[in-house]
Amino acid sequence: MSESVRVRISGIDVTDVVAQLVDDTVASQVAAQRPTLWGAEAEPEASKRLGWVAASEVSRPLVAEIEALRAELREDGVDSVVLCGMGGSSLAPEVITRSSGAGLVLLDSTEPTVVARALGGDLRRTVVVVSSKSGSTLETDSQRRAFVAAFTKAGIDAASRIVVVTDPDSELHQLATLEGYHVFLADPSVGGRYSALTAFGLVPSGLAGVDVAALLDDAEAVRPALAEDSSDNPALVLAALLAGDRDRDKVVIADAGSGITGFGAWAEQLLAESTGKEGKGILPVPVEGTDAPDFKTPADDVVRIVLEPANEGARLDDALPTAGVSGLLGGQLLLWETATAVAGRLLGINPFDQPDVESAKQAARGMLDARPEPPAPDFTDGVVELRGAPAGAGDLHGAISTLLDQLPKRGYVAVMAYLDPERDVALIETRRALAERTGRPATFGWGPRFLHSTGQYHKGGPAVGVYIQVSAECPSDQPIPDRPFSFGELIAAQAAGDAQVLADHGRPVLRLHLTDPGSGVRQLLEVLR
Repeated sequence: MSESVRVRISGIDVTDVVAQLVDDTVASQVAAQRPTLWGAEAEPEASKRLGWVAASEVSRPLVAEIEALRAELREDGVDSVVLCGMGGSSLAPEVITRSSGAGLVLLDSTEPTVVARALGGDLRRTVVVVSSKSGSTLETDSQRRAFVAAFTKAGIDAASRIVVVTDPDSELHQLATLEGYHVFLADPSVGGRYSALTAFGLVPSGLAGVDVAALLDDAEAVRPALAEDSSDNPALVLAALLAGDRDRDKVVIADAGSGITGFGAWAEQLLAESTGKEGKGILPVPVEGTDAPDFKTPADDVVRIVLEPANEGARLDDALPTAGVSGLLGGQLLLWETATAVAGRLLGINPFDQPDVESAKQAARGMLDARPEPPAPDFTDGVVELRGAPAGAGDLHGAISTLLDQLPKRGYVAVMAYLDPERDVALIETRRALAERTGRPATFGWGPRFLHSTGQYHKGGPAVGVYIQVSAECPSDQPIPDRPFSFGELIAAQAAGDAQVLADHGRPVLRLHLTDPGSGVRQLLEVLR
């Protein structure tokens, strides 16, 4: 990673907003973990969700335990780390390990091909980290079951190869104690998306070889600056730029050689899940680079953010000279967590709950319990079955065009792909194609991963989105041991449940099911282009 990274943001005058935050002593109150900052309704939740403020200090004892376990595993010839986790349990370790060049196999999908690929590694050299704050995450439990069966079949003691990260007394903690797994107990006063510098971010990253002590040092170094009630406080400036102008509620995030890999995806969850509720919110839009259409020619409701090396010239002509911390990854993680919490205060919402994430989970479980037959498609075009097609549309091109005609002036397009990110990687190109076609911000998310991220914003944020859901036939399914459903049935239920909740919220959603994933992706790209 670059020795020094900075955040630069397209110029907006937020002097008055920052001054008010300083007058209200917001920074020092966040540092003191005062739960009253977000109002009376949010206070019960905030009172038990502010431990992340001091995580760089509180998490320090974990370092020695992680290093000791890593050494023990290496001595036994175990050097491949698989992480089973969703949302806050996966996105921070992903950016930490990739930015550090450490190897980590990330399993945050229920797509059968993805699961099979993770199970297909050399189990003799593999340790599996199972991370779930609640301890009852359906995806994570299903992945754990699959690995236990695979280890047992290979003649390997599963208990010796499974490491659990969870909150004290959760279902997973109780199971881990019973089964004899190695357990790291997380700080229960930290919510999932704010947990980058806790056991959820540190354990898988440290076992994969990252110097997590240095990561904590980086965060601790910027802590004093983030606690100051000063107009120079970068967290106050960033919060004001994110949420101080209600006419700019889309944030397009680009990287320009910062050396931090995947930061946009982590920031996307943090912002969308924290702020997308009560019809309000900040829509984060990670893009391919500064040449992306919705970055290069932004709409008037867009704020542009670029991460770049601090020792180079600005990549934005109208950028503010200082909009963030110049420093390493640990400092950036704490900066954005702090700024997001402050942005929640500016928006007048509780940045620590996620009500619509739960609604999607419940809908998926309902589908699994009821096992309804999938509804017949409205019609089929090539290898694409269409459901929820707008009235009058007779083919794929017409359905997409009619859907996009419903896009509000200040709207956005979301592509939600319940596919294999490796096999179907070309589908990511739909994001750019839609941004070019509509002149509006476009987001792309892999399902079910995004359900723990932007899924909250889709349902709880402003009702200005149109949604394209893409699913596919599974070439081969994977069983889930001791469950009455398979991984293929699980991801199908998650897609159907998500579409149902979107429809219940009055969001326009077009469902595209590919009977042949390879041909279907090509067909969809041709139509969008």
